[in-house]
Amino acid sequence: MADVTGTPRTDGPRSTRSGPGIVLVAVYGLLALAATGRSVLQITEYFSRAPLAYVLSAVAAVIYVVATVALARGDRTSRRVALVAISVELAGVLVVGLASYLATDAFPDKTVWSHFGSGYGYVPLVLPVLGLLWLRRTARGSAAGSA
Repeated sequence: MADVTGTPRTDGPRSTRSGPGIVLVAVYGLLALAATGRSVLQITEYFSRAPLAYVLSAVAAVIYVVATVALARGDRTSRRVALVAISVELAGVLVVGLASYLATDAFPDKTVWSHFGSGYGYVPLVLPVLGLLWLRRTARGSAAGSA
């Protein structure tokens, strides 16, 4: 179907890999690598010092990998996976961020989500919000605003 100007209309969702989505996927990928590296080091070298914090850091790394792949694929199922992963990510950074201030003994070292991601320039706090907004924006399709 075409609009009044004869331009084909796309009613389905836009790709999560277009425009700002490319940057979003790249930042998720970078954070996935950083979180994986840090959690592997902390678990292998310092696990007895803060097991809960380091396991949560590894969980964060897995969530970042899943979100990166899902956003990069961008198909219908991947969008749903990305939505769940990014929602869990946001909840995780908020809960762990708060817990790291309330139970300082459990978080002696910075992890990805501790102190709301301060060790990563608060990117872990901002990124899921941007990710959810991008999923919402691309879900509407490219013809959403035209009539």
